[in-house]
Amino acid sequence: MTDSPADDTAEQTAAPATPEPASSGNRPPFDLVVRGEQTLTTAGIVAREIGIRDGRVTAIEPLGAGLQGAEVIELAPDQVMIPGLVDTHVHVNEPGRTEWEGFESATKAAAAGGVTTLIDMPLNSIPSTVTVDALNIKRQAASGKTYIDVGFWGGAVPGNEGDLRGLHDEGVFGFKCFLLHSGVDEFPHLTADEMEADMRELVKFDSMMIVHAEDSRAIDHAPTAEGNHYSRFLASRPRGAENVAVAEVIERARWTGARAHILHLSSSDALPMIASARRDGVRLTVETCPHYLTLLAEEIPDGATAFKCCPPIREASNRELLWQGLQDGIIDCIVSDHSPSTIDLKDVESGDFGTAWGGVASLQLGLSLIWTEAKRRGISLPQVMQWMAAKPAALAGLSNKGRIALGCDADFAIFEPESAQVVDVHRLHHKNPISPYDGRALAGVVKGTWVRGQKVDFQTPHGRMLRRGDV
Repeated sequence: MTDSPADDTAEQTAAPATPEPASSGNRPPFDLVVRGEQTLTTAGIVAREIGIRDGRVTAIEPLGAGLQGAEVIELAPDQVMIPGLVDTHVHVNEPGRTEWEGFESATKAAAAGGVTTLIDMPLNSIPSTVTVDALNIKRQAASGKTYIDVGFWGGAVPGNEGDLRGLHDEGVFGFKCFLLHSGVDEFPHLTADEMEADMRELVKFDSMMIVHAEDSRAIDHAPTAEGNHYSRFLASRPRGAENVAVAEVIERARWTGARAHILHLSSSDALPMIASARRDGVRLTVETCPHYLTLLAEEIPDGATAFKCCPPIREASNRELLWQGLQDGIIDCIVSDHSPSTIDLKDVESGDFGTAWGGVASLQLGLSLIWTEAKRRGISLPQVMQWMAAKPAALAGLSNKGRIALGCDADFAIFEPESAQVVDVHRLHHKNPISPYDGRALAGVVKGTWVRGQKVDFQTPHGRMLRRGDV
């Protein structure tokens, strides 16, 4: 059987392999074979042997088929071969703010957490990725430093409507905009009318607008965030500001026919209108993040600025409704929104939520964070992997990522769902040792990660830079 594209609903298997001749004599037909009682394919967790050749999955056989490879991995009974996670929301910050994070540290952290593909946000690097020249500068900065595969979002800011098509043609996966101040002056936000104009441009080549949806007017009228009380910061970013902005995105997408994606949804209030818009045929997708699904506003200590992010971590009742939104299919995927900074910018000494940088560092921890909560709720590992691998890959149009299936890139991790770990920020690959998860006990440990059939050794970077359409 020849290599063929993977089917979304049913596992495909290759015919039993026989050794293929090579110029230097017979050699095993596969570069790598993974055998295990627990392999997560499109058929679920099953006993399988996976044959990998030239970086792709070329055979999926029942365990015991005896596939032969130059290298063979035998999984322990408590280990699961899972698809590599796809994280479509990462702020790498290089060039320009490499002291916050860089391609080397970010991709190492990602690999340690089972992530095999990430897509970098157009800010907080300098320059922002809002022109083709800036994109090329970022690619040059990343060259030779990536331990996993990396793609790039473009940015939509006032005045760069004429740059959008060029960035699209150069392979960005879509365009990010803000509806309020982005946090950095070099990436200004759009008004709703400006976003609509850019959406009309994106429709011409079927690109996607991804939106930080908080309404600037609502936040301008909210209480200020100064001080060390988390409750005051939470009141400064009310659900209403998010709800109004989500409604604005929905209507502008409805009017233009553009594809729109809501970033890091934190307000469960928005779920009914999202569901309604989809029923109406609005082309809308939605993500949320581990911090909104695992942390609670009621438990954040005063002055604990490691927890500050925008939109903010909300109350327990809100968290439960976000989980329900995932299970109902209203929220499509879970991605990190890894937005690190230096420790001094988190203003840990004063604990002032008004001045601290807003962002949570979690790139290395996402799978274990979500699995810990999912397991407690009786949600299966295959469902978690849909949210963290298959659905983000589909969002970005990466049809060869996010699944263990014939023809897909051999991106996978070995995961021990019954093992446990305690987070130590000083042992993470993140450049700055600060995270709200420090000291937290988590279920699930990633034991190794492979990108296109090659194990990440944290010594030699073999990641590739991806362009939209490279599948």
